[in-house]
Amino acid sequence: MKVLSVTKNIRMSPQKMREVTRQIHGMKAIDAQAALAYVPRKSARAVLNTLKSAIANAVNNFGLDEGSLWIVESVAGAARTYKRFTPKARGSAGHILKRGCHVRIVLSDISTEN
Repeated sequence: MKVLSVTKNIRMSPQKMREVTRQIHGMKAIDAQAALAYVPRKSARAVLNTLKSAIANAVNNFGLDEGSLWIVESVAGAARTYKRFTPKARGSAGHILKRGCHVRIVLSDISTEN
């Protein structure tokens, strides 16, 4: 059975978030949770919160065992980009793109997949 958790509109660029989501792809959920606790990045905290939510969804809503969950999919996609301007030389304006992202984690119980 697949269990989904999505965190939307995180104010961080998807490129920075993808570095962390790629690290945990294919790991056991408990091992990924322990690994993310020691990653010194702000993006790791957001991914950890999404992973904890996915684990809680699996345990509470579907009655799955926490030890048998694996990360099938961990994706960071682009969200809304806020566009701002800063003054530049000779009256021109420089663009500032404040990017956001959505984090999606899908867990699966291996016993039902095989």
